Amino acid sequence: MKVCDYVRCVSFPCEDVDKKSYVIPSIQVAPEKIKIFMITEAPPSNRSEYFYEKGNPFYLQTIVQAFNDAGAKVLSMQDILNKGVYITTAIKCGKTGYAVSNGTVKNCTALLEHEISLFSNIKVFMLMGDVAIKSMNAIWKKQTGRRIIPAGSTYKIRKDKYFIDDKRVFPSYTPTGKNFLIERAKQRMIAEDIKEALRLT
Repeated sequence: MKVCDYVRCVSFPCEDVDKKSYVIPSIQVAPEKIKIFMITEAPPSNRSEYFYEKGNPFYLQTIVQAFNDAGAKVLSMQDILNKGVYITTAIKCGKTGYAVSNGTVKNCTALLEHEISLFSNIKVFMLMGDVAIKSMNAIWKKQTGRRIIPAGSTYKIRKDKYFIDDKRVFPSYTPTGKNFLIERAKQRMIAEDIKEALRLT
């Protein structure tokens, strides 16, 4: 299955994103083998740096580093998929500023909710960054009437355990972008979260 064959934005209503960098994963994936659904914030402004692009894109470099820091020896996105981990973004177009509007989050959560529905064996959700947390809270509030992840700084709330039904939910930091390479404390926490998520599956 290629997720991009099932999930797509048609109207592109958002005003605070770069529509030229719109992307939904096009790699072949066996949805029944996916146990960990990892959501980062947004694709890069340069699509060639996206996780699933050919060569050695920057987003792939940082996510491979995060998994290796967690003790999971991987070299490629296929290696990560083989471990039962699927990676996507909460926002499907690149950000033009530091934050995105509530309207953009709302528009993209409809796509993300449909994307999640394609995977029936998820055991863990990894929410990598504030936009991912906000997006999934919006989806869960719509589905259950409550948010799963409380408000607060990630380094504080990540110390507790969260669940939606029988699925574990990890609030964490985004492992993409140039800041990841210099923020050692966040690298360590991301590695801890990935290691624990893999242990659970």
